[in-house]
Amino acid sequence: MITIEFPTPDFKIVKENDKTLVFDRFRKRYVVLTPEEWVRQNFLNYLVKTMSYPASLIGIEKEIYLGELKKRCDIVVYNRTMLPWMIIECKEMDVPLTQSVLEQIVRYHMVLPTSFLVITNGINTFCCEHSEPAQEWQFIGQLPAYL
Repeated sequence: MITIEFPTPDFKIVKENDKTLVFDRFRKRYVVLTPEEWVRQNFLNYLVKTMSYPASLIGIEKEIYLGELKKRCDIVVYNRTMLPWMIIECKEMDVPLTQSVLEQIVRYHMVLPTSFLVITNGINTFCCEHSEPAQEWQFIGQLPAYL
């Protein structure tokens, strides 16, 4: 498990018709502030402000197809040649990070191959690295530095 110390949130939050909205600076629009969105926004903040991942190389809710099913990857980080480098699956804080969550992100990887997979619920975070020659996943103790 990886320990994450999130930066102090500096989100723009507004109320509109009984809904709480947060400004997503990546999508450049307000979105409904669900418990999962809270985790996503904090994790994005961490990637950019703490880990120095380039904001311009981060995609939100990237659509993929698993057969006939349309799915969305919560966060995709691209390398400098615009190839997918990391997929991040966010769950709300009270959702445990179980084997099924890991299997979900591995299915995404089958369509969108990356070097790293991350699952987080804002409390617990796990990162796996894909080793090319052996085609195996290995849990690592920290998020990789962006190269």
